[in-house]
Amino acid sequence: MREWIYGRNPVNEVLRAGRRQAFRLLVVEGAQNKGLLANILDHCNKNKIPVESAPRTELDRRQPGNQGLLLEVSAYPYVALPDIFDRSQQRAESPLILVLDSLQDPQNLGTLLRTAEAVGVHGVLLPLRRTAAVSPAVVNASSGASEHLLVTQINLAQAIKNMQDRDIWVVGLESGPESQLLDKKALRGSLALVIGAEGQGMRSLIRKSCDQLFHLPMRGSIESLNAAVAGSIALYLAWEMRAFNQ
Repeated sequence: MREWIYGRNPVNEVLRAGRRQAFRLLVVEGAQNKGLLANILDHCNKNKIPVESAPRTELDRRQPGNQGLLLEVSAYPYVALPDIFDRSQQRAESPLILVLDSLQDPQNLGTLLRTAEAVGVHGVLLPLRRTAAVSPAVVNASSGASEHLLVTQINLAQAIKNMQDRDIWVVGLESGPESQLLDKKALRGSLALVIGAEGQGMRSLIRKSCDQLFHLPMRGSIESLNAAVAGSIALYLAWEMRAFNQ
């Protein structure tokens, strides 16, 4: 399976990460060889990736909003859950894992992947069905951060049990009647942070599987934040607690 990655930052990060096979790069006719494009072309030249010039109409036909270049690559390289545990061991860090239960919006998924990569998350878990996957739109929304992350598609309930057996504390973020006001101390140590889908939140089985449910404090007039914003805040709070307590 092949797909087209678009946008200069995403294309650059795909090439930098080197986890996918790159087949060819399409560059719009008349593009100036400077800045990030110059770095991309240099990488392609050094790694013998074919570069083709094409009219903008062809690029737009394949993918609107392409910023003048498209990279044809192999499918996203998902991993297994043990690979995520291995990464935390290789870094000599307690696990920090993001669990996303049935997010549908590629922009929200991409935003959370970008934040996860920024704070050093060891891996991200997605369900097997009824979820946005790491598509080119998600790669673009993450500005290419997805290429540096370990992501697995897995039965979330079984994965949560596996993590709990490894003494990883599973915390769900949800503004429901069962949740408590977030205590940052609960985000220390080995942690899996669970974020539910837009609107309906976590599925019942996933909610019941969590060790504890929390919600963020809200001071204004609105009742909640969207999944990407709330999850990003919680990830940075977790990073803060780890940075000062390890």
